[in-house]
Amino acid sequence: MIVLIKTLQVILALSILIIIHEFGHFFFARLFGIRVDKFYLFFDVGGKALFSTKKSRLVAKFFPRLAASETDYGIGWLPLGGYCKISGMVDESMDTEYLKSEPQPWEFRTKPAWQRLLVMAGGVLFNFILAILLYIVILASWGSNYLSNGDDTRIWADELAVDMGFRTGDHIIGFDGKKVSDFDRLQVDMARGRARTATVLRDGDTLTLYLDQARLPEVLQDRGMFGLALPFVVDTIPPSSPNYGCELRRGDQIIALDGHPIQYIQDSRRLLQNYKGARVEARYLRAADEGSCGAQTACADTLGALLQVDSTGLLGIYSAMPPLEIREYSFWEAIPAGFKLTFTTIGGYIDDLKLVFNPSTKAYKSVGSFIAIGQVFPSTWDWFRFVNILALLSIMLGVMNLLPIPGLDGGHILFVLFEIITGRKPGDKFLYVAQIIGMILLLALMVLAFGNDIGRLIR
Repeated sequence: MIVLIKTLQVILALSILIIIHEFGHFFFARLFGIRVDKFYLFFDVGGKALFSTKKSRLVAKFFPRLAASETDYGIGWLPLGGYCKISGMVDESMDTEYLKSEPQPWEFRTKPAWQRLLVMAGGVLFNFILAILLYIVILASWGSNYLSNGDDTRIWADELAVDMGFRTGDHIIGFDGKKVSDFDRLQVDMARGRARTATVLRDGDTLTLYLDQARLPEVLQDRGMFGLALPFVVDTIPPSSPNYGCELRRGDQIIALDGHPIQYIQDSRRLLQNYKGARVEARYLRAADEGSCGAQTACADTLGALLQVDSTGLLGIYSAMPPLEIREYSFWEAIPAGFKLTFTTIGGYIDDLKLVFNPSTKAYKSVGSFIAIGQVFPSTWDWFRFVNILALLSIMLGVMNLLPIPGLDGGHILFVLFEIITGRKPGDKFLYVAQIIGMILLLALMVLAFGNDIGRLIR
């Protein structure tokens, strides 16, 4: 069932993104009187399609005007994208029959350069517009929230973080003199900015750590350098827990297990692996009742309890989490905030691509295909997360298509800009050869992405 839900989310998300992107090209083409021969979701390789308005008898019977339209709307059988076949243009269909005839007024190649530029940029533009609209809906409906990197926030440093000079219990103030306000962005900001220094608060002292740039590939591959170090404070004990009904109550802080000190909840997880299915003695602090201590005195009782560890090495106790920073938006407030969030996300993704195209970072190992996209979606249907992921994927699709590679929109845009600047239009045969080279490069990128995914699955 989980695989089915994830698959449905991937298919729905990619279908929406492809249709919106191709509609951007279609919109400007029709606006300038350019004929569009095909508008397809997925590829109809070999002329085979799952659906075609030109071939469907039902469409011909109930929607004769649609069947007689100059554009064939359909669904291909190869779910690796989609396309909008614009008359008089060298595209991924590699159809060059039009080159044998005289240019026609309804063809792409006969239009002014500025119109052709808008046609080619339309897909990317509509992807960004979609992201803006989705972020406006998200902020107006759910608001924004994040885990604040406040003065009392501490990290749990993994092995790589320790090797680079961080210590569990550090408070990371920022990198290269820039403060980080969102705890979940610590590793992201350090990697994207290729930070050279980190400012940390350790045992009351402010320190500067000098970061080894040679470790950047490891940082990019590490899934969690900086965990949130939390004291083991009890929040709730569910009925399914082996310790349901025990003497622990909300607010109690476990400070030792079997005589071993527990400063953070991560300490308990490693220790409890040695007590699977057994009982362990716990020591915990309980705040004294109000008024039992002096007015200016904070005090707590140290108590003990015998707790049951389940077969997976857990106590079945939910710990207290720090509150999130939450901001709600009215519809009108969400509009400028949606624009800002979109352009911030675009900038962040561009920084990611810079890392990918720098071989020394080895960030190319993180490139993924549809398999990686499927793993991003939740195992249960969650509209909030789905819309968030859809907005991010729309930005990723838009930015990727701006790359100046023949076969992508960015390659076509580059050639049109060259024509505008120099006044010289590249020949159709040159564009055909460039398209072939671009398709080979894209195929190599696809092989890399699938290879990375398969390697991750094997590992």
